[in-house]
Amino acid sequence: MKICIFCSANSNIDRDFFQLTWELGTRLAQNGHTIVFGGTDMGLMECIANAAKTAGGQVIGVVPSKVEENGHISQHMDVHIPCDNLNDRKALMMAQSDLFIALPGGIGTLDEIFSVAASATIGYHQKPVILYNMKGFWDSLIACLNDLHEKGVTRKQWQSYIRVADTLDELLQLAEDAM
Repeated sequence: MKICIFCSANSNIDRDFFQLTWELGTRLAQNGHTIVFGGTDMGLMECIANAAKTAGGQVIGVVPSKVEENGHISQHMDVHIPCDNLNDRKALMMAQSDLFIALPGGIGTLDEIFSVAASATIGYHQKPVILYNMKGFWDSLIACLNDLHEKGVTRKQWQSYIRVADTLDELLQLAEDAM
């Protein structure tokens, strides 16, 4: 399965997130999955690619031209897919992937999560997003999604499109169930 990882390109975050990301990349590669990611050499993006490659996995990077211009391309890619901008990147990542996992991240990660989920809500695909809730990172987003549902502005339970895993074993089970 091709699994897309959405995550931070920032290195100034909780060090535990790097350890948990390394474990995830290793396990996914050992289980024969291909990693699709944003192609940068920074933060959790570089960590997931390095972990998967070190464990013998295949890594596909979808790299916007601005990332290339700034010289922040990961050296841990087997396949490098260039693209013009972030919208192209999201479209290519969606086309390349069977499943999406969101690790800790900021505005870009939120954009990716909601682009995939919104596309699923109107029937473009049935590919789930799994929030890897490392150390409760996504708790406030989960509360926001619950609030939106309680206010009636979501058509279905948001869990129909976005799932939550608090541990690596939970995440791997949700990924297995999605196959």
